[in-house]
Amino acid sequence: MLDHCFILLQRLLPQHGLSRIAYRVSRLQWRWWRRRVIAWFIRRYGVDMAPAERDSWEDFPHFNAFFTRALKPGARPMPPQPDAIVSPADGVVYEVGCAERNRFIQAKGRDYTVDSLLGGDKALAAPFYDGPYITVYLAPKDYHRVHMPLAGRLRMMRYIPGRLFSVNQRTTRAIPGLFALNERLVTVFDTEVGPMAVVLVGAMLVSAIETVWSDGIIRPGQGNRPRTRDYSADERAPTLARGQEMGRFNMGSTVIVLLGRGRACWTHEITAQQVVRVGQLLGVPKRPSPG
Repeated sequence: MLDHCFILLQRLLPQHGLSRIAYRVSRLQWRWWRRRVIAWFIRRYGVDMAPAERDSWEDFPHFNAFFTRALKPGARPMPPQPDAIVSPADGVVYEVGCAERNRFIQAKGRDYTVDSLLGGDKALAAPFYDGPYITVYLAPKDYHRVHMPLAGRLRMMRYIPGRLFSVNQRTTRAIPGLFALNERLVTVFDTEVGPMAVVLVGAMLVSAIETVWSDGIIRPGQGNRPRTRDYSADERAPTLARGQEMGRFNMGSTVIVLLGRGRACWTHEITAQQVVRVGQLLGVPKRPSPG
């Protein structure tokens, strides 16, 4: 009953309006405001500031700067294997495995399609059928920058409008196809082992999603039609190294990584509900056989 009421409340709330308010409030620079809000947030969520590059509230001009704080150099080292696939974010693994043709798991008893996640584009989705995927949820206490699981060159970026339901486990279990309903940013990279999609999913109070290559930031409710930018023929398309920052959430959410069929194996140690950190070994690529 409580779960039903929680979901109903989310459906009734002005999701995009609240997220736009969060955008403004999180950037207020009043000294008394940021001091109290940052201090409360650290206590409430048990934020570990030890790895942060800056650890005093006075170092942050506003709450969003604290929320998207950088880490000290070396705080998230890469594994020694040069071709290892690494975690894109600090968080909890919701699901990990391989898609069954065009479907993969959202939560126990809930699945959805690769097509729907990528905006209904079958040509874009087809290379990821039967391929490995992993979903990482970023809790409020986590580091909120997103990094490259593999080195790659950006081929395409697509903004897909949608709802802004919470992406906590209660909502994920209750709403079918949640990640394909919420607003999201789809990025596709060409890597040494084929295409890789990194999907940044928006959520309630996620005031914006940023990437390191685009001008400005992507804010909630920016139109009600998908927008695509094709970088495949752009000589200036960014090429990012493994572990390099590729984007960040202005408030937290979820990252989904997709790879092509037969292109990678997840390690046996990576399981649902496991805590992971940026740069942690997730799997090893399988390169296609020559000829």
